[in-house]
Amino acid sequence: QLQASGGGLVQAGGSLRLSCAASERTYIGRFMGWFRQAPGSEREFVAAINWSGGHTYHGDSVKGRFTISRDKAKNTVYLQMASLKPEDTAVYYCGSALRAILSSISPSGAYDYWGQGTLVTVSS
Repeated sequence: QLQASGGGLVQAGGSLRLSCAASERTYIGRFMGWFRQAPGSEREFVAAINWSGGHTYHGDSVKGRFTISRDKAKNTVYLQMASLKPEDTAVYYCGSALRAILSSISPSGAYDYWGQGTLVTVSS
């Protein structure tokens, strides 16, 4: 299973680091991703990382501010968030896409396992 953590309340302009730990290697996919969902909105792609090669991909709304990374030894993926804005407020979910290819990493339907979500609130 995936366990997400690290959310909290932060002021605009601040930083947070989210973590997503897999309980065992079985839950690590070809791609690991972060999504977010604000109230009344659809789940939005934030970032993904190719587990083996480490190549990263970020959504346009977070490019230059958020960075996804992974620690293979810990079976953990991170999302470093900087220059946070009130519109970044959402529940953040990590996901594991076992068989996804690069062209399909942004739809949430490509992901097989999900963490429970961690709430990030950015105050203005």
